[in-house]
Amino acid sequence: MAGILFIISAPSGSGKSTLVNQLRSLVTDLEFSVSYTTRVPRGSEQQGREYHYISRSRFEEMIGQGEFLEWARVFGNYYGTASRSLTDAQTAGKDLLLDIDVQGAAQVREKVPDAVSIFVLPPNPLVLATRLRNRSRAEGSVLEDEIDGRLAKARVEIQNYSQYRYILVNDILDHAVEALTAIVIAERARRHGAPQDPETARMIQLAERCRQPNATDRLYPVLSSFGLLDMHATHA
Repeated sequence: MAGILFIISAPSGSGKSTLVNQLRSLVTDLEFSVSYTTRVPRGSEQQGREYHYISRSRFEEMIGQGEFLEWARVFGNYYGTASRSLTDAQTAGKDLLLDIDVQGAAQVREKVPDAVSIFVLPPNPLVLATRLRNRSRAEGSVLEDEIDGRLAKARVEIQNYSQYRYILVNDILDHAVEALTAIVIAERARRHGAPQDPETARMIQLAERCRQPNATDRLYPVLSSFGLLDMHATHA
């Protein structure tokens, strides 16, 4: 039986990687697709763990051979997901988690319409800037121009939230991890049938609160902090 395809996206610095790592430690039968990239490893990142680090020429060769389920160019580097990640998970009957940006997510949704999409938001620009600076400091340098560019990019990416089924605001890590876990459990229950126990029912309820139409009390303060609430109201 083919598994469920989960897509998780977030602006850079939103804590998405930490959430994904926590989720993978809590949930079984969830494969994680290690993306390909042309950027250099950061800090303690390792080949084949965070990414498959390859040359630009090799990446472009893979594009030409149609080996990617999705790919995008972000901040001057290529990122992509190999199509075989999905076929391998389907063959094994496991769910697959893709950690990809909004460009890649749009490509995947077009190819796999029943994919479950999750958008992770920072609580506000100040928190996001602090996280970006801390990450840059850990990597050995703090470049304010680069941080400003990532904040501007985040504002653009956040405008795509309406394309996602679920919304998570990552302000308190433990709460966000529980909500992300609840989404996986709820979608599995919906697809395969849920055991009638109180904990599963609680997780399903928690996931429902994260569905985009039900998440406005968490979403609107974030949009407002990024100066996007008026824009949302205009297009609502």
